[in-house]
Amino acid sequence: MVTTTSKTIVISGYYGFKNSGDEAVLKSILTALEQEGQAAGVNINPVVLSIDPEWTEAMYGVKSVHRMRLGEVRQAIKESDGLISGGGSLLQDATSPKTIPYYLGILKIAQWLGKPTFIYAQGVGPVNRKLFHPMIRSVFRKCSYISVRDTQSGELLQTMGISADAIQVVPDPVMGLPLPEDKQEHSHVVPDVVALQGTEAERFEGVDGQAAPLEIDSSTPGTEASVGRVEEADGHLPTIGISVRRWHPELKELQSIADGLKELAASRRVHLRFLPFHKPDDLEASRYIAELIGDVRSNGSEISYYVEEQQPQDMLREVSRCDVVLGMRLHSLIYAANRRVPLLGISYDPKIDHFLKRLGCEPVGSSEALDPDRLKSEIVKLLDGGQAWVTEHEAPIAELKREAALPARRIVEYLRHRG
Repeated sequence: MVTTTSKTIVISGYYGFKNSGDEAVLKSILTALEQEGQAAGVNINPVVLSIDPEWTEAMYGVKSVHRMRLGEVRQAIKESDGLISGGGSLLQDATSPKTIPYYLGILKIAQWLGKPTFIYAQGVGPVNRKLFHPMIRSVFRKCSYISVRDTQSGELLQTMGISADAIQVVPDPVMGLPLPEDKQEHSHVVPDVVALQGTEAERFEGVDGQAAPLEIDSSTPGTEASVGRVEEADGHLPTIGISVRRWHPELKELQSIADGLKELAASRRVHLRFLPFHKPDDLEASRYIAELIGDVRSNGSEISYYVEEQQPQDMLREVSRCDVVLGMRLHSLIYAANRRVPLLGISYDPKIDHFLKRLGCEPVGSSEALDPDRLKSEIVKLLDGGQAWVTEHEAPIAELKREAALPARRIVEYLRHRG
C-alpha cells in the first residue's frame, strides 16, 4: 500500500543501556510499527528515549534523544503525534523506588501536552509501595490504549482501579521478532564492541540488588569464547543452550544445574552452550557452573560460551541453533519459543511461570528447589523427542507470534484515524 500519511511516535523504555532483553524489545516494537504502518499506509517515524542516543541511532537507524534531559524529552514529545511506554517491566518497584515515578512522569508530560499515550505490552509489578497505586491509576486512565504482557499484570492494574475492558493482554513483543533475511553465519571472533546485557528488571542480582563476584577458576574447561561445534557420527552433537543467572544467596540453583548437566554430559555426548544475556554477571554464573561440571571433553562433550552478540537478533539466531534451551532468563525462553526450540524453564520470578503457563508448560524447578536428576531426565526427553514437543506446543506458540503485533496494529490504526 502506498504511504499516505506520516506520524512521529516517541518510545519510552529502558533503552540504550545495551541490555539484551530490552534491546530485543525495542527492536521488536520498531519492526512491528514499521510493518503495521506499511500495511495501513502510515509512515511511522520513531524517536527513542535512550541513555545513549548516539548508540541507539547507530544501532537502529532512528532518531533518539537523551532520556534524562527532560527539556529535550519534552520538546520531542511536543513535536510528536503520541508516546509509547514499553515494553518490559517498567512499572515495578522491586529494583528501585525511582523507576515508577520516572516512567509515569514521561507519560504525564505527554498527557499535559495533549498527546495520546499508549502502554505497549508491559509487565506490571511488583508494586509493593501502595502510594504508587493512585499514581498509576491516574495516568493509566488517561491512556488511549493499554496492553500488558500477561494476565497477572492486567489483574494487578484492575486492583488499582483500571477497568478490565481497557486492558488488552498480549505476548511479549519479542515473540514477534524475526531473524534478518541475511542468513550469513557470524564469525566466531569476538568483536571489539560493547556487548548487550540483560533486561532492566533482571540486571540486579540477588535479593538485595547486589551482585557478589563469583569465584571463577580461570583454568575452567571451555572458557574460550567459542571453540566450534563438535559433531557426532551422524554429523550433529546435540546443543543445549543454557541461560543462567545468580539468584539464590547460596547459589543453590547453580549447583543443582551443574549437577544435572554433569550427569547429562557423562551419559551422552552433548554441547553445553552457555548464553549469557546479562554480561558480565551471567557469564560469571555460567563459568561457575562449568567449573563445577569439570572437564567433559574425555567423554566427547563440549562447553562453550556465546559472547559475540552485537545486536538483539544475534542472540535470537544463536538460540535457533540449539536443540534444547534451559533458561532462567525470561527472554531466553521467549527466544526459544519464538524459534520453536524445545525449552525448559527454571523459575526465580513469577514472570517465568506466567510465560510458561501461556505455552502450556511448567518450570522444571525453581531457584529454591531444583532436582538435578529430574533436570537431566527432562533434557533427555526433549533431546529424544524434540519434534513431539514442537508439535504439542505449536498452537500456543503460533497464537503468541500472531498476537505479538496487536499493540502496534492498534496504535497505527489510532494514529491513522486521528488524521
